[in-house]
Amino acid sequence: MQNSEALALTAALLAAAGDLTQRINDGVRARGFEGRPAYGFAFARLAPDGATVTELAAHLGVTKQAASQLVDELVRKGYAERRAHPVDARARLVVLTERGWKCTRAAEEAAADAVRAWVEVLGEGEVRALRDRLARIAPYGPLRPIW
Repeated sequence: MQNSEALALTAALLAAAGDLTQRINDGVRARGFEGRPAYGFAFARLAPDGATVTELAAHLGVTKQAASQLVDELVRKGYAERRAHPVDARARLVVLTERGWKCTRAAEEAAADAVRAWVEVLGEGEVRALRDRLARIAPYGPLRPIW
């Protein structure tokens, strides 16, 4: 593959990821939740068992201070709460509240809507093939808001 073709592919993938992120965020807002895409990336790590700020920072690829600020914001908005850690008395566990779980379900619905739009353009078989091929390239992520 020529450099120009590789650049075109990377641009298309990044554009698709950015569009998908925006569609999910717009769908979450349309369902009555306020937030920003970083919330969804954090929720992915907090579900199902919670995480410490340090674990969340590693997941998001940010400093502990940035993760702590995000957690403060999530707590203020009622999406998460801090609890005593079940194993480490020095640490606090950040878990989703019922409102956080409802927001997560809203994001799942919005993601399904976004993928349905792709199915309309490409067809169900092509979208499944795309999913399978992308999973072969990057089966475990990272799933971070780094763009």
